[in-house]
Amino acid sequence: MRLKAKLLLLAAVPLLLSLALIAAAVRHQERQLARSEHALVERAYMSARRAELKHYVELALSTVRPLYDQGANDEATRTKALQLLASLEYGDDGYFFVYDLEGRVLMHSRQPELMGMNLWELRDPQGVPTIQRLIAQARQGGGYVDYLWRKPSSGQMVPKLGYVTALPKWNWMIGTGLYLDDIHATMAQLEQQSNGHIATTLLWIAGIAVLGIGLISASGLWLNLSEHRVADAKLRLLAQQVVESQESERAHLARELHDGTSQTLVSAKLLIESAVDELERMRQAAPPALAKALARLNDSLSEVRRISHRLRPAMLDTLGLPAALELLGREFGEHGRAEVRVAIEGERCELPDEVKTVLFRVAQEALANIGKHAAARHVDITLAFDAEGVQLRVADDGRGFDAQAVQLDPRRGIGLRNMRERLATIGGQFQLSSAPLAGTRLLACVPAEALARLASR
Repeated sequence: MRLKAKLLLLAAVPLLLSLALIAAAVRHQERQLARSEHALVERAYMSARRAELKHYVELALSTVRPLYDQGANDEATRTKALQLLASLEYGDDGYFFVYDLEGRVLMHSRQPELMGMNLWELRDPQGVPTIQRLIAQARQGGGYVDYLWRKPSSGQMVPKLGYVTALPKWNWMIGTGLYLDDIHATMAQLEQQSNGHIATTLLWIAGIAVLGIGLISASGLWLNLSEHRVADAKLRLLAQQVVESQESERAHLARELHDGTSQTLVSAKLLIESAVDELERMRQAAPPALAKALARLNDSLSEVRRISHRLRPAMLDTLGLPAALELLGREFGEHGRAEVRVAIEGERCELPDEVKTVLFRVAQEALANIGKHAAARHVDITLAFDAEGVQLRVADDGRGFDAQAVQLDPRRGIGLRNMRERLATIGGQFQLSSAPLAGTRLLACVPAEALARLASR
């Protein structure tokens, strides 16, 4: 570690530790305060709601009390009492319900479809017998019951606090309830506000920490910035020079093979063919070894031409990248490895030599990988020109691979890294998507800005 980095670390670590301890203490205290406030508000709210429920039930009882105290237990009196209770409502979801003590619904103003049904066996989603608990509390003199019930306004099962009491002479249970989703929403809002306050405090502390670290690091960053820029520029230039040197050497070797070795082999071939013709004119049979030598010479000539073409296809310099890609795909298909379809999209334009070379090498490397590993039957190569630049897409229907695992393994994926590094030297981008048994998709794109920069050099 350099001395400047050590000094910065020595100055920053104590500041960060002290601010972290302060932040932890503040967070702990604010959470404790928030929990206390939450519990206090919930107790006060529930106390108020319980008193409200009891008051509502007492109001309902006072409404039917004159009829109940008359001592009459006929159907007309009970029907009138039920009508009076059905007319009592409060709020959007406030209503009264009446059951007999065997669980049959006598009055339910918000859910009339329940009228006459016996809900003694009704259970909530947790399997708790709702009506049995309400009736049991009413038989014990009345009181509060927590249970789940479907809220009329939303149709959802929500927690509810009910208060019930019994009218033994009529074998009734009268009750009402308040849905608790409102208090839960209120408590959630309070907790969210509390968390917001905590987050704001921590952000202030983090801001102070960032400011302190920024002030400490500013001088070091200012000193190192220019050095990093120079080093990065030199590294990019070196990588580009290496690629250019490789391509130059490839082109030189290709020319030497084509103009030197290939011409020598052609001359030797013509001499042997001339000797064979001379022997035939003299009506003498050519030695078998001479025919074999001619065949071997033809094979060597074809191999030299193939190597020369792979080193640097002349078509890339004479006819351009589209023609070179079509030739590359045709040669790959002729070896019987896979059917290759080459498509050109958009309006063709002349590309800088660096771009043509890099995209051709990317396609060449991609086909080599497909031939070695993919076991594909079809390969699509697409060269697309548009206003945003040029794109090369290579897709196959092979067995695919785990792209992430290959990129993380330093012993694998050398070809992929070479493609990515080649594109980086000209300002291009490389993307790869693949999965086992799902084929592989490769995208190499060079934006218009990079094309303009390379063309102006």
